[in-house]
Amino acid sequence: MALSEAKHDSESLIQSMFASRYCQESLPKFRLPEKPIPKEAAYQIISDELMLDGNPRLNLASFVTTWMEPECDKLMMTAMNKNYVDMDEYPITTELQNRCVNIIASMYHAPLHEGEQAIGVGTVGSSEAIMLAGLAFKRKWQNKRKAEGKPYDKPNIVTGSNVQVCWEKFARYFEVDLKEVKLREGYYVMDPRKAVEMVDENTICVAAILGSTYNGEFEDVKLLNDLLMEKNKQTQWETPIHVDAASGGFIAPFLYPELEWDFRLPLVRSINVSGHKYGLVYAGVGWVVWRTKQDLPEELIFHINYLGADQPTFTINFSKGASQIIAQYYQLIRLGFEGYKRIMENCSANAKLLRDSLSDSGRFIILSKEIGVPLVAFSLKDNRKHDEYEISEHLKRFGWIVPAYTMAPDAQHITLLRVVVREDFNRTLAERLVRDILRVLQELDAMPPKAGGAKVADHGHATRHKVAAHHHVATKPPRRMQGTKSIC
Repeated sequence: MALSEAKHDSESLIQSMFASRYCQESLPKFRLPEKPIPKEAAYQIISDELMLDGNPRLNLASFVTTWMEPECDKLMMTAMNKNYVDMDEYPITTELQNRCVNIIASMYHAPLHEGEQAIGVGTVGSSEAIMLAGLAFKRKWQNKRKAEGKPYDKPNIVTGSNVQVCWEKFARYFEVDLKEVKLREGYYVMDPRKAVEMVDENTICVAAILGSTYNGEFEDVKLLNDLLMEKNKQTQWETPIHVDAASGGFIAPFLYPELEWDFRLPLVRSINVSGHKYGLVYAGVGWVVWRTKQDLPEELIFHINYLGADQPTFTINFSKGASQIIAQYYQLIRLGFEGYKRIMENCSANAKLLRDSLSDSGRFIILSKEIGVPLVAFSLKDNRKHDEYEISEHLKRFGWIVPAYTMAPDAQHITLLRVVVREDFNRTLAERLVRDILRVLQELDAMPPKAGGAKVADHGHATRHKVAAHHHVATKPPRRMQGTKSIC
């Protein structure tokens, strides 16, 4: 009988990944490795490094959804390999997108006749949605000016200085002058009266925010509409309104149904909303809807046929996954009006608990409003020894990510903290966060002040102590928030 001796690679006999050479050798980080590594090793190396990220559910800086039901997770995983733009190949996905557009337009009281389809599109977020809406306004204004034989090279848009940075991107990328209404002490959103005063014949639209990034407050779209209608009547202009409802578009219909901010107002011609915020879908989906077909110039719509059939498209992005579209449709039919209403009521109740607890501590001034996005924006009454940035930094020890930032111009002397209350931030977590904030305050009280001192927040409740060059203000521009880059 022939005898054979099996030869084994000694490393292949080692079952523990952490005993392999792949966990001992450093991989190149900024160039492609020369040789492949086992899939198990690649997974373990990346998984280990990702452990150093923060916990998404404790990231109270972000408005973006961090939890969905397992059934929806399964649907999303099933559709991961679908390119949404291939409409001819995936007609059902396209149909689901159209259903979402019509449901959202109906929520916003679009004046649709029986059997009429709503005009809108899914996007990768509200940033893309705002770019598309802005382009539509610019093109309509240009076409009107050309027809009248007037100059059309200096369009502008009127907003508050509290707008999300995507509005600045739109203005810069597409050469539109951004005219900002500055904030003032105690009034942290766009003043409709000042906004209308800034409107001129070159204004393509006024952008109102339903849920300010800074303090969650809804701007008064109804008053803006009434004032602008009067000005349009006097000047014979036709200046319209766009509502950036990125955060508030899935809140107002359920908590404040009587609030007039949408297509019930005649000058509101388009609305954007983030499905990945209070639409309750993971990051990567937004929506923009227009009042009528006439509000979206036909020349902005492209028609392609190289994917198998004639397909109209009006997007900045082309290829994108279908998962988020499917997830949005799941949430809309799964929850319905009553389900969304209950979730938003829970968020609002937990925000109230947090707001009342912080106010009762006697250490903070609340800068957010009860009517608005369910968040709590708050500032120290006295920050001569320690400031909001220190609170933010110390809370990280407990796992919390709470941003500290300055208000928009001209209220940037005010520093505040913000906690966004999402669906998965329950009462137990809210109570624990309050305890941790108070614990941090006790620890800071026992510590000497930081070198250079701090300043006293001026909210009409404390005497202002100005510091010539306060290091936090000097190094942090107003639109940057410590611990977060605001996602639209």
